[in-house]
Amino acid sequence: MKDSQILHVGKPNIGSREKFFQRMNQIMDNAWLTNRGPFVIELEKKIAAYLGVRHFISMCNGTVALEIAIRAMCLTGEVIIPSLTFIATAHALQWQEIQPVFCDIDPVSYCIDPKEIARHLTPRTTGIIGVHLYGRPCDMDALRTVAENHNLRLMFDAAHAFGCSYQGKMIGGFGDCEIFSFHATKVFNTFEGGGIATNNDALAEKIRLMQNFGFAGYDNVIYIGINGKMPEISAAMGLTNFECIDEFIEINRMNYQVYRECLKNIKGIKLMEYDESDQCNWQYIVAEVGDDYPLKREELIKKLHAENILVRRYFWPGCHKMEPYRSYYPNAGLLLPNTEKISSRLLVFPTGTAVNQEIIRRICSLL
Repeated sequence: MKDSQILHVGKPNIGSREKFFQRMNQIMDNAWLTNRGPFVIELEKKIAAYLGVRHFISMCNGTVALEIAIRAMCLTGEVIIPSLTFIATAHALQWQEIQPVFCDIDPVSYCIDPKEIARHLTPRTTGIIGVHLYGRPCDMDALRTVAENHNLRLMFDAAHAFGCSYQGKMIGGFGDCEIFSFHATKVFNTFEGGGIATNNDALAEKIRLMQNFGFAGYDNVIYIGINGKMPEISAAMGLTNFECIDEFIEINRMNYQVYRECLKNIKGIKLMEYDESDQCNWQYIVAEVGDDYPLKREELIKKLHAENILVRRYFWPGCHKMEPYRSYYPNAGLLLPNTEKISSRLLVFPTGTAVNQEIIRRICSLL
């Protein structure tokens, strides 16, 4: 495949250009580029209805959404998170001088293991952030029980989980709040963007203030805040892509089925499974490269990259082995055996609207 297109993980899904350009022209005609314009309001209402929540507050990106949610919930001291996640989950805490405490994962779901949380609790622990890794939900019931038993706040990083559900209920309404990313690489994107979903009226009001410098009307600042607003052009992209969300998800589902069929007889390559009894966005094609595969994972990556197939190691080597955390907590890995083992095996393959069944079969033939 050396002469073919370069295949990326997370190449953007893009809806109707014609409809997007129509909306862009409307923005210019309105001369309303930001500060909660009509497209932002429309997008928030549609997403709240889609998720089945009372409030959805759009943001300029998912990381700022995390930071604002953490501050709005008054988290301090220590907060327990998985290490197998994108670094923003940890940075959003550390940026506010809150210590991220890394907890091991369940080896099947790859999500934070509720049974491991107790060993990390201290008098300084104020909350838990679960991560719906690759769109597969955390064990919500067990995490809620742990949080209630220890009087902890509970929120979720749902950056991967837009369009997914847990026991028939859309992800977005669990915990105190859930944070989404609409970055270009996600199944649903607004160029850059994100937001916070919650059913807590008081928390939503607080988040809206914090997102816009604490303004409550013109010239009336009643709370401390920053600039987390989503601009109109991002909302226009979101509305355009939202019209195609079912199509994007169906393409991902069909791609996953082809990968599953092609990989099932390749010894040493174990494809991650999804629970098909719930809704899923099928956004990530994740496989473990086992010891019984003829090549080590790093060798396989080099060979695939040489063929312009840019597979990724999401999320190697784990946040606890990145700075500044590996310097702060050099022995954290002793309590993270599943995280270290699994992160050294994972490989993520291209999918989305830029990939078709012929390309997938060619990738798998190289494997």
